[in-house]
Amino acid sequence: MPAFAKPASPILHLLKLSVGPASIGDLEARIARNRDEAIGLGRDPAPVHTTRMVPTRAAEIAGRGSIYWVIKGTLLCRQAITAIVPFTDSDGIGRCRLVLDPVVTAVAPRPCRPFQGWRYLKADDAPADLDARTAGGLAEMPEALRRELAGLGLI
Repeated sequence: MPAFAKPASPILHLLKLSVGPASIGDLEARIARNRDEAIGLGRDPAPVHTTRMVPTRAAEIAGRGSIYWVIKGTLLCRQAITAIVPFTDSDGIGRCRLVLDPVVTAVAPRPCRPFQGWRYLKADDAPADLDARTAGGLAEMPEALRRELAGLGLI
């Protein structure tokens, strides 16, 4: 490696509770509704999640990491974070928009206790994506059954 080249920082993800949706399907439906509303208003249809704080480690996340969603006490899915955009709202309060990929990817379910805000999640600690190639029959299993088996510690 040349002396002037800076080693790439490790990929980092965020872990966040999803408030409202009871399933991955509910989350996808909310994303679709928000997209349709944005298009109707002539705004950018890219999904965003607004937070109060800007991640201090944004360089390790934006364009590389994902937001992992905890739904009803189980880490179930993720969305890639394409950008992190700090802004000031109409009340003069600093906020942050996490610009997300519209695709929601199911992951190997994992029970997760409630917490406030978001947490950093190292790439090594992130659950694997669920697809037919990597998860076998687990990917075809109904979400509710995957959640229950994860809660029992069986998967």
